Amino acid sequence: MSGHAFDGTPLSGEIDPEQLPMIPDVSGNTINGLGETERRQPSPIYWHNPRELAWGELQTWMLKKTAHEVPETRALDHQLGGRGSKERAPVAKSRAGKSAEEWTEAAKAFALSHEADQAAVAEMRTEWFFEGMEEDLPRIVIMAVRMDHADLAAAPEPPSIIEVMRQYNRGTRAARALADWIRKQGYRAEPHGGPTAGPLTLIPPALAAGLGELGKHGSIINREFGASFRLAGVLTDMPLVADRPDGFGVDDFCMNCRVCEKACPPDAIAPAKQTVRGVEKWYVDFDKCVPYFNQTYGCGICIAVCPWSRPEVGPKLLQKMLRRLDRA
Repeated sequence: MSGHAFDGTPLSGEIDPEQLPMIPDVSGNTINGLGETERRQPSPIYWHNPRELAWGELQTWMLKKTAHEVPETRALDHQLGGRGSKERAPVAKSRAGKSAEEWTEAAKAFALSHEADQAAVAEMRTEWFFEGMEEDLPRIVIMAVRMDHADLAAAPEPPSIIEVMRQYNRGTRAARALADWIRKQGYRAEPHGGPTAGPLTLIPPALAAGLGELGKHGSIINREFGASFRLAGVLTDMPLVADRPDGFGVDDFCMNCRVCEKACPPDAIAPAKQTVRGVEKWYVDFDKCVPYFNQTYGCGICIAVCPWSRPEVGPKLLQKMLRRLDRA
């Protein structure tokens, strides 16, 4: 592999030369379905078993480098608050006679009292599962856990990745606790938390459940948290009422804002939407992003500089966009 990105941009001098021979012949954008006009399930590309991924060697390199240089990110089961028990509670043989509305209220209340900052429900869709990884659980409870923006703003320095992993741990604990509670009510439930990926990508159901809108940087922007939060989820067959998508002007704002675009060191954030697996959406160039992401502990610059994420800016921006929507 030559020292160039797939679009010909030189990588030497910007990317750790150790990564260059690991970059595969297949573009990550191709795996992701960039430019494809037909809808399909996403293909596993990162945060799955590295032995089964074209870019898996780079994933392994990144995790080893980060663990060596930021020891707080090692052994997450025992550090940064841990991730909760890996063993799931048995499914109770009897169920209480509650309506879907009552179960929804109870499940959300449990999540919010067990470390989640927000909780919402979506009906599962096949296209949210990675190909070959479908499960037969029809609903998902999506939870958001807020990050400390002061630590996130240090990106791409170690305090940022430590905070990211701390909140991934919190989200995983919340998901495992909620899954056990649901199982004790007599329903099946399987928790999923980051950073490694489970059988589905969590952003689409989070959008469907109303946790925010997709931003230009490829992350969700939430009314309260901006882009400064992480997701976890619980797949279940408990009868629940799905929430509705939310819209508060993010899409229009991102069309004209270039803050994350200009701040991205590898120039991976496009100025306009692109077609990905049959959907026009904001998309971050995988081939440009990942090498820099790998050598900077997961980067995070784009969500740190996002105006919506900044505590002194986000709330005012929300009110401004809501007024604009009212006038429209």
